[in-house]
Amino acid sequence: MRAYYYDNLPGDQRLAHDSGSSVPPSTLEQLGVHYWNIPVHDGGEFDVKEVDAIAREREYKNRDVINVSKEGLGEAYEAKIKMFFEEHMHEDEEIRYILGGSGFFDVREHPTDNWIRIAMEPGDMIVLPAGIYHRFTLDERNVIKAMRLFKDEPKWTPYNRGASTDENPIRHDYLRAIGVGA
Repeated sequence: MRAYYYDNLPGDQRLAHDSGSSVPPSTLEQLGVHYWNIPVHDGGEFDVKEVDAIAREREYKNRDVINVSKEGLGEAYEAKIKMFFEEHMHEDEEIRYILGGSGFFDVREHPTDNWIRIAMEPGDMIVLPAGIYHRFTLDERNVIKAMRLFKDEPKWTPYNRGASTDENPIRHDYLRAIGVGA
């Protein structure tokens, strides 16, 4: 995992958009973003016990694997990529463990509203807290395989940024959790 400020220059969202200014892990921690590295070996092998321990600690009961690629999503590929890159939040944590491929999670830094880009590769596991504004895109390889973990039944409900989402109680809880009055 590598984190840095997004350069905000126009162009393909799949490019690095690296401003040259890195972001330390402590900044991500202040935003409530958690990170682990659990190596993925040749053939896709990884330490299941370590993933299971994190899942137990965070009370995740379900999981699935998503293949975000033209082959994996078929005709829905372009629409999904566009939807994933719209700025949004969720009312639940978003946890992803990268098994193959690579991509970027962008999170909003508060209170600056700057984008922080998090480059993810196999072995990277990230938890985005409920209520954080974020987005996702593939990189130029156009493929990522990720394990998704869920507290209950698998669901992924985005709430696009806007006035009503800004007033969502989960968003307010998030802001309070990072020390900002909401």
